Amino acid sequence: MTQQLDVPQPIRNLFGPAAGSWRERLDVVVETMREISLQTDPQAMVRAYSSRIRQLRPTDGFLALSRRGLDWPKYRITRSSRWAEQINPWTEPHRLPLLEGGILGELIYGDEPRLIDDLEVAADDPAAEYLQGMRSLMAIPNYDQGVALNMTILLRTAPAAFDPEQFPEHVWIGNLFGRATHNLVLMEERRRAYEIIDRELRIVADIQRSLLPKAMPQIPTLALAAHYQTSQWAGGDYYDFFPLPDGRWGLLIADVSGHGTPAAVMMAITHSIAHSFPGPPDPPGRMLDFVNDRLAAHYTAENEAFVTAFYGIYDPSRRELTYASAGHNPPRLKRCRDGSVASLDGASKLPLGLFPGQNYEQATQTLIPGDQIIFYTDGITEALNPAGQMFGLERLDQVLENCHLTADGLIQEVLDALERFTAGRPPDDDRTLLVAKLV
Repeated sequence: MTQQLDVPQPIRNLFGPAAGSWRERLDVVVETMREISLQTDPQAMVRAYSSRIRQLRPTDGFLALSRRGLDWPKYRITRSSRWAEQINPWTEPHRLPLLEGGILGELIYGDEPRLIDDLEVAADDPAAEYLQGMRSLMAIPNYDQGVALNMTILLRTAPAAFDPEQFPEHVWIGNLFGRATHNLVLMEERRRAYEIIDRELRIVADIQRSLLPKAMPQIPTLALAAHYQTSQWAGGDYYDFFPLPDGRWGLLIADVSGHGTPAAVMMAITHSIAHSFPGPPDPPGRMLDFVNDRLAAHYTAENEAFVTAFYGIYDPSRRELTYASAGHNPPRLKRCRDGSVASLDGASKLPLGLFPGQNYEQATQTLIPGDQIIFYTDGITEALNPAGQMFGLERLDQVLENCHLTADGLIQEVLDALERFTAGRPPDDDRTLLVAKLV
């Protein structure tokens, strides 16, 4: 037994008995929906919909009107069956005819559906050329924000050619399609806006990376390697090196609160302040005092931003690291001779930019050949796996057990461990690593 499909009455009303059997109508509807779903351009979607809908409900002519951005009595013709070449209203709005008043002006500014069974158009009507020879008119408003900013006009040469029983469904279907078209336009606008923003963020990222060291400095008794990865195009992590008198070197790692472009801007400001320190940036505490006071006075008070930082000065002749910390993650020191791990946390105060006048203290760590230190930002230890667990210090210390690796090899080992732990999940925070091996 063949199953009969129960076609809803509104669908029967919309297409009418002349539109063919329900199977034929269903085939056209399915093909229409398939074709529309493939479209990414609103003009192409309108063409596909219009050609398909005419198979279901033939007309002798049609018009599309818009009053978007216009005031009474002005409106534009955006589509017409009498045009030999259809104009794309989204890419060529300057080519659309601009009319004033007349019957079409009354219809679109009337803001309501209208059915005219015996159409008469005055010879001097602005739209006379579009309506000539037509006797029936169906006006379907397309609402946007509750107002009929657009309108579809269906036309027949015979009087009373439109069945009023089908009128509500025409308005319903027309507005659903109008909303779909509008959403496609919004998607395209957002895509273009994203491309502009993406291009600008790439420039910001390039500028930010230009502030980082181009290469590792050559420091006697010390082998260095670094890794820098932002969670977005630009970020707030920062590391730097400062040559000092007597062959000493300053090593700085910092992390601005927040992510993305705002953090990148604050990172650039921090870089600028650090490089404007009068004279050699020494000792470490005085360097952090200088950066902190200027951030707090001019940049961070209004937006509640802050910067964690660790600044150490390494003396190769003495193998000593004198350091100060502004709330930064303490670097991990691995003593490969005895296997112990220590935290360089002997001198730490509040992050930079919170309060002026902090007077950062200092501590000194004597180092020996074979020691390896890993400086890092919290994007390393706070990286999450799919279960929501943090990478943590314990896993970082496990990587430090690889005393046989070079500085670059140790960096790669940390990154590999992170990749395995996070299962390839993109970073939620910026990640910066700086490895120093005593040789």
